[in-house]
Amino acid sequence: AAVVDKNGGGPPTGGPVFIVLAAFCGHAFPSDEDFAAKRPELKRAEFAKERATRDVRQFADWVVDSADHKGMPFVIIDKPNARVYVFDGSGHIRGAAPALLGSAPGDHSVPGIGERELSDMGPQDRTTPAGRFVSGIGMNSRGEDVLWVDYDSGLSLHRVLTTKPEERRLERLATPTITDNRISYGCINVPRKFYEKIVAPAFQGTDGIVYIFPERGSARELFGTYVVGEPGLRTISTTTGKARK
Repeated sequence: AAVVDKNGGGPPTGGPVFIVLAAFCGHAFPSDEDFAAKRPELKRAEFAKERATRDVRQFADWVVDSADHKGMPFVIIDKPNARVYVFDGSGHIRGAAPALLGSAPGDHSVPGIGERELSDMGPQDRTTPAGRFVSGIGMNSRGEDVLWVDYDSGLSLHRVLTTKPEERRLERLATPTITDNRISYGCINVPRKFYEKIVAPAFQGTDGIVYIFPERGSARELFGTYVVGEPGLRTISTTTGKARK
């Protein structure tokens, strides 16, 4: 502060003006680098050149930033757009592909559906449920390896089935539209090469997390996510275990 002449109310005349710098609690003023160092480091998924919707990108960022995947590989199934994205445990994308989904709309599965034979599943029961699932590679009843999304309810992600040519599953995967991607009993069908080159290696020797987006409502509402980098929204995820109902 400037030295003030008590008589004149201003700086004294005829002499130098002395400026006294107050100490900041004994420390130097913090720099921009100091402030930046104290902020939590934001983490994001890496999509490389893979195209994805804004919802998928924001969701993948949340998974990585919140560590909801516990460092395991994870899969995002964008059910409204019939597309599957596979990431490694660090959040780097390994690949993406179209998918065939349950023929019936809905985000829940019928209780006990995993105990039924396919012939006992009515058209209204053939849903691909939304939720968070702890998943791993295992064998199905045909002796083929699949990614069991939820073993108890018989939900898996596997190579596209072509046992019924009249269903035209390969053709459905190849079309640019998503209107013909609803054909399965609930399981997620992906191209054979994608399963064998991307999905199976990603889950080799480890479990992972599969997230399936809902058809009704938003993924943000279902999973309690936040937008990474948006002020005031960073919280710790409380999502644990399986979410299929």
